[in-house]
Amino acid sequence: MTSIVVLDFGSQFTRLITRRLRELRVYSVILPSSSSLAEIMAQQPAAVILSGGPKSVYDLDAPQLPQGLLESDLPILAICYGMQLIAQAFHGEVKAGTVREYGKSVLSNFSGTLFSGIAGDFVAWMSHGDSVKALPEGFKLTASTSDTPIAAMEDAKRKIYCIQFHPEVNHTPKGIHVLENFLLALGIAMDWTPEHIVESLSRDIKTQVGNERVLLGISGGVDSSTLGLLLNRAIGKQLFAVFVDHGLLRLNERDEVEKALTGLGVNLIVVDASKRFLSALEGVSDPEEKRKIIGREFIEVFYGEAAKLQEKQGEIKFLAQGTLYPDVIESAGGHGTANIKSHHNVGGLPKDLKFELLEPFRTLFKDEVREIASELGMPKHLRDRHPFPGPGLAIRCIGTVTKERLDVLRRVDDIFISALREFDLYSETAQALAVLTPIRSVGVMGDGRTYANTVALRAVSSQDYMTADWSRLPHEFLATVSNRIVNSIPEVNRVVYDITSKPPGTIEWE
Repeated sequence: MTSIVVLDFGSQFTRLITRRLRELRVYSVILPSSSSLAEIMAQQPAAVILSGGPKSVYDLDAPQLPQGLLESDLPILAICYGMQLIAQAFHGEVKAGTVREYGKSVLSNFSGTLFSGIAGDFVAWMSHGDSVKALPEGFKLTASTSDTPIAAMEDAKRKIYCIQFHPEVNHTPKGIHVLENFLLALGIAMDWTPEHIVESLSRDIKTQVGNERVLLGISGGVDSSTLGLLLNRAIGKQLFAVFVDHGLLRLNERDEVEKALTGLGVNLIVVDASKRFLSALEGVSDPEEKRKIIGREFIEVFYGEAAKLQEKQGEIKFLAQGTLYPDVIESAGGHGTANIKSHHNVGGLPKDLKFELLEPFRTLFKDEVREIASELGMPKHLRDRHPFPGPGLAIRCIGTVTKERLDVLRRVDDIFISALREFDLYSETAQALAVLTPIRSVGVMGDGRTYANTVALRAVSSQDYMTADWSRLPHEFLATVSNRIVNSIPEVNRVVYDITSKPPGTIEWE
């Protein structure tokens, strides 16, 4: 498959470059800047993009261009630090700027391939201290700013295009057009569509699996559920999907997932282990201890079901996981790049559970998984759901976990989430949840005194979940939800709304 290779020189925005290319329907992969030319060519690249980075090209330990890259005749788009590397390689001049340029700038006199068809003001996001001071031989100037006379340059003959600004960030509103112009200039097909992804992944799965059997753990989340649908399309009855109901799911979640997957033909085995999990959690209030207990019990239940299946069906060779691309980007690291956690494990399954790992989604972002979920027929209310913690409602039930407390929390959560959908606010939030606190307070209902539970509602907006801001939900909406909760759930007499951002808080309350 033709791809665009993004070489990471340590920029905080590298992942965004790949995302923007995927949005333009072009397959792209990230490799560390230390990659060899052979490793780059193994990706069958139509072009290479050089990312920004924190170093100066003159630092002794500055990451350099892969040997042979410039002689390979691959088209190149060089961004920020990448532009400075190109200038250095072709004997231009790079120096520390007299004025460092961080934030928004306005391009002037922009022209050339990357700016074709772009009219009006061009606001660009800059983040650099060094600048190109003299054009390399063969390059022409294509844009400037008041502080950076050489803000863009190109050598169209060698198909090398350089920009000092970051087109991948939202702060460069027309940056997506710059990336698109780069692709159009090279005649790169924009065919990385959901249909193409499904067809490509299905072929890869069939090739890897052959006639062997595959085991998949279904959590109820969009990743594992979508993977179940994809594997079912690719290998049918060779798939054994196990859905462990630990009793910590949302209201009617088990029924919804079971109905959706079996209705689309997935061979789903549902294990009701709710009593086992609740027994193991009895008297436990520490959230970290809850996580450990739930993880341990899940592994033992899943392992037991796998053993039963192998006894009945014969050997199951593969274990499928819904590992996503952000989990594996730069897992090997590289010079000038940050090491991001490796995800080559099976969540702590016993070592003697000898499966070969199958990870069809390891090249996909979350939004791409949702797109192929739609392509595979998953109902919208399931594929667009907010993230949900693996330990389920146990960590939203502050304090000890009991069936009675969980039932209260389920009803509160359902009222809140249903209202968000009803008022068209669900898609405006990145994550929304209800929390059952250990606090009881005095209230008045009718003419009587009550002493009941306090629940907290939380909704946040976020791009990457690393930081988050509390959602400014309309007061009228919050009043409506509060009334519905208190009027329909007698165990609750007080509703509060969390207005803490992350940081200093976290999205969950655990």
